[in-house]
Amino acid sequence: MVFLSRQEHFNAAHKLYNPNWSEEKNTEVFGPCANANWHGHNFEMIVTVKGDPDPDTGFVVDLKKLSILIRNEIVDKVDHKNLNLDVDFMQGKMASTENLVIEFWKILSEKLPTITSSAQLHCIKLYETPRNYVEYYG
Repeated sequence: MVFLSRQEHFNAAHKLYNPNWSEEKNTEVFGPCANANWHGHNFEMIVTVKGDPDPDTGFVVDLKKLSILIRNEIVDKVDHKNLNLDVDFMQGKMASTENLVIEFWKILSEKLPTITSSAQLHCIKLYETPRNYVEYYG
């Protein structure tokens, strides 16, 4: 089994805010991330797939196809967007990095079979800052 990863980058704004809570509780729980005027991050995303290399190509998956898939299905939809307002698959959800990576998984696990018949999605690592990141294994 070989694990192959592709890193992509995007910028996005969001706000962590629970409308069922008071302004004070939101500030207490989310701090500056509850800023009424939003805040942004330079996200780094690492998508890892796993499988056996194809005997004809030596590839687990064609990295160019994987990059295009990630860009078309995710990056183009979130880059320079407001995650709370502009991204259809985040509507009605708290725009936390945890929820974002789960939605990314749903999209990529459904679309990956369009570019490979054997590789499987293994992990998505999503960096919100250089020191804060989440990992999701589906």
